[in-house]
Amino acid sequence: MTIPTANGAIEQQTADSHDAEKNIFSGEPRGDDKRRDGDGERRADDGQRRSNNDPRHNKQPRQNNQPRRDKRDVHGWVVLDKPIGMTSTHAVAILKRLFQAKRAGHAGTLDPLASGGLPIALGEATKTVPFVMDGRKRYRFTVAWGEERDTDDTEGRVTRTSEFRPSADAVRALLPQFTGLIEQTPPQYSAIKVQGERAYDLARDGETVELKPRPVEIHELTLVEHGDNGQSVFEAECGKGTYVRALARDIGRILGCFGHICALRRTLVGPFRETDMIPLEELEALCNRAASGEGSLADALLPVETALDDIPALAVTRADAARLHRGQAVLLRGRDAPNCSGTVYVTVAGRLLALAEIGNGELIPKRVFNLTGLIASSARSNGRV
Repeated sequence: MTIPTANGAIEQQTADSHDAEKNIFSGEPRGDDKRRDGDGERRADDGQRRSNNDPRHNKQPRQNNQPRRDKRDVHGWVVLDKPIGMTSTHAVAILKRLFQAKRAGHAGTLDPLASGGLPIALGEATKTVPFVMDGRKRYRFTVAWGEERDTDDTEGRVTRTSEFRPSADAVRALLPQFTGLIEQTPPQYSAIKVQGERAYDLARDGETVELKPRPVEIHELTLVEHGDNGQSVFEAECGKGTYVRALARDIGRILGCFGHICALRRTLVGPFRETDMIPLEELEALCNRAASGEGSLADALLPVETALDDIPALAVTRADAARLHRGQAVLLRGRDAPNCSGTVYVTVAGRLLALAEIGNGELIPKRVFNLTGLIASSARSNGRV
């Protein structure tokens, strides 16, 4: 829907937001990606604290006379289909190297034992990471019945066992208790801080970690398969902060059979669908073709504004765009001025300009984008391929 304004038009955007969650078997990481914000998801900024021993800071000649690869401005999203066994930090480093990008970061940790969608922001896309991290996420996961483990996944030690195996009907009958707004106690092995320490560090040191229940929202929880091998396959769509590992643990306890996650795949993250994912092998092949002049890495990029699909877009004139670019507010006057308020993303001549707030008749810039350099190709911009 397009609403005319004095300065342009507001285009109401809708998001394909069915998503999944954060890291390994349940929303958050444990030890491989330690630099995270509150709920366990890593910051967009890929820069890490560097010690004096960091070889990158030693002024030594490069070995074998290899030329230094110049970093470049690359702006957009790559939704990596992360393979099992790779950390999220390593995945970001690989993509940063492939694109020779100056800046990169991801929008929510996915643990090494999990596969699937890991949205990686390059360049100016890092400014839109919070919009992806706050979105819904969808997972497909397998629960092995009969054992509860201290990590609530296959990596931990067995703490409780049972010979009982639940029926499919018993599992389905229990799922409504875990749908909607519920109270969930995070796993002991999580990135939540307890008196300044990560819970997983305390647990590894043998301390008993008492974490308080907190509200999370499960939008959908479905039993997909229930085999005779003592395992069940589920799909869950949930909000920020949900632990899939905790779902498996709590369902197993109520059923009296105990359980833990033995497989996990993230299929949706915010606006990013499974069809947006690119396997690493395909990305590397594209990189090789681009190096020989047979293609462009822009074909792998989704536009920066893809992360903003669920907020309105406001088109402005070039004169107003110049004011916003300088950090100055723009007055929204006249009968066609928008009567809405809140966050919008601003475009000029179809190009992303800024994130801004509408309030008290003004358009106030919050984050301005500078999209000079490599951006998504027209094929990715006009429709996902």
